[in-house]
Amino acid sequence: MGIVLKQSLNNTIVTYVGFAIGAINTLFLYTNFMQPDNYGLIQVILSVSAVLMPILAFGVPNSLVKFYSGFKSEESQNSFLTLMLLLPLALIIPIAALSYVTNEAIGNLLSKQNDIVRDYVWHIFLIGFAMAYFEVFYAWARIKMKSMFGNFMKELFCRIGQTALLILLWMKIIDIDFFINALVGFYLVRALIMKFYAYKIRKPLLNFTLPKNWKTIVNYSALIILGGSTAIVLMEVDKVMLNNFLELENVAFYAVAGFIASTIAVPSRAMHQITYPLTANYLNNNDKPALAQLYKKSSLTLFIVSGILFLLILLNLNELYQLLPEKYSGGFMIVFWVGLAKVYDALLGNNNSILFNSDYYRSILFFGVLLAFLAIAFNLWLIPTYGIDGAAIASFSAFFIYNTLKIGYVKSKFKMIPFTRETLQVLLLLISIAAIFSIVSFPFHPIVNIILKSILMIVCYVGALYRFKISEDVYGFLSKFLKR
Repeated sequence: MGIVLKQSLNNTIVTYVGFAIGAINTLFLYTNFMQPDNYGLIQVILSVSAVLMPILAFGVPNSLVKFYSGFKSEESQNSFLTLMLLLPLALIIPIAALSYVTNEAIGNLLSKQNDIVRDYVWHIFLIGFAMAYFEVFYAWARIKMKSMFGNFMKELFCRIGQTALLILLWMKIIDIDFFINALVGFYLVRALIMKFYAYKIRKPLLNFTLPKNWKTIVNYSALIILGGSTAIVLMEVDKVMLNNFLELENVAFYAVAGFIASTIAVPSRAMHQITYPLTANYLNNNDKPALAQLYKKSSLTLFIVSGILFLLILLNLNELYQLLPEKYSGGFMIVFWVGLAKVYDALLGNNNSILFNSDYYRSILFFGVLLAFLAIAFNLWLIPTYGIDGAAIASFSAFFIYNTLKIGYVKSKFKMIPFTRETLQVLLLLISIAAIFSIVSFPFHPIVNIILKSILMIVCYVGALYRFKISEDVYGFLSKFLKR
């Protein structure tokens, strides 16, 4: 337990540091050191690569974690690990061959609106390939309870690389073509380093004998492709499709606004490291009362945190945009809709872990694929009509339907919902805070204004939570803190 706790804490710290570096890159370095159309091009390359990644990985990262512990002898483990190393090639090789043969057709598809994207088909494939095998080797390390180095490489390595490249670009030591090629190199090197680290932990001895349950493993891997693709498509499809309808600079504007809104999801990522194993334990022990309580408590806690983050961002957005180049300042509606989707996602609590750790994971994976198609349909409809705001509305609509149906599905199978009377109380409190501070402004520098308003909002919000004891967990935490 000590190892798990220590690594969870370290991983959380690394995640926050990585997010901070990403914020510096996205909000200040990219916006000031690179032209919007070039930044938009990089966002398209990375987004399409991310969509491609779960397909090329063939579900192997999840299969490694799920099945490895079931192999007891070293010979059977070697057989299983050999299969895991080679299985992604079953899709990588034919997709690479198809890309070579139809390179021009793929280029035409990606460059309907922006012709420059045509030249980067292989960059997209190589980054997708590197992302896929990085996840394979990261999972290889995690099955041996070694996750800290992999998390460092995942969250920090390429972000630090981008920081260095942006500074070199600003100093005119490199040009944009070198920047993009070097970015591909960073992803490839990251995968190679992760490979050496994974092999150091558990050196593979190739054994081409198929495991006895290889059909089960392959079927599960193929099914996980659907689940992984769904999550990535829902997150990245808006930027990919903006490229097909609008100028590349709009992808850059959308990416900056989307990143600002995505900060709302950071606490959820930290909490899920704790709630996922707890949920699995309650499900395995069939402890439905404890599961229902965790469902409600995780939902309320994440709603309390994500709700105030949403308001802090939204009510300080004008001041924040004063710190960025003026061309990036038109993203209020993007932040609103994407942020609202993140709040609703947080409101679900540990809903995802309930579904994926239960016997119903197959149906929810296929169900998610349908929702990914719905997201694409919304983008096809709304982007031509409302531009970049349409992409944000499309993302919110897809997530709203997806999450609402997941709540209904858990209710139908487990007879429980995440909402309580306290959920409504928090909602009313957030509305009150928004109404009061939407008319509050200060005549100081934007940074000073952001700090002042944020402190006042947090004091009022936390004070009300403590005074009315809306959440037992929050009240208990604040009581201990105040006693100290």
